[in-house]
Amino acid sequence: MDVALISDSHIPSREHEIPPSFRERIEVADHVVHAGDFDSEGALADIRHMATGLTAVSGNVDPRLGLPDRATVELGGVTFVVTHGTGSHGGWADRVAAAVHEAADGSAVGVAGHTHEPTDTVYESVRLLNPGSVTGASPADRPTMLTVTVEDGALDVTRHEL
Repeated sequence: MDVALISDSHIPSREHEIPPSFRERIEVADHVVHAGDFDSEGALADIRHMATGLTAVSGNVDPRLGLPDRATVELGGVTFVVTHGTGSHGGWADRVAAAVHEAADGSAVGVAGHTHEPTDTVYESVRLLNPGSVTGASPADRPTMLTVTVEDGALDVTRHEL
């Protein structure tokens, strides 16, 4: 199963669109995870149109989009806990790992955005993934996203940047 991890679109306040090569990756993915900060109903609708399946959460700049603050999804034998990671950048890993421990006893992969910095690390025994900003919205210096191949409980993560 191929999963596209994206976050921090910030469309239209900071950027106008997702880069075409990233749109292609999103469209061919079996499932898309968006870790918040769509910025508008139009941005959410655009992602929903591209995605075969979508798990999404609300970010700190999102208007009322009807999205949860946290979501859990099982894909290819791996459980993902998705949250935006809102708060100071210094406490990001603490907040995301705590969300994973609370939602899945720490046995899941945490996916969060907010910092606009791509991350793939292990913190407090939890794998944390941050795709950065799919549009390169400030403070990011370039568009980034992650793709994950998930099979039988194992995952292989690839970082993409423009």
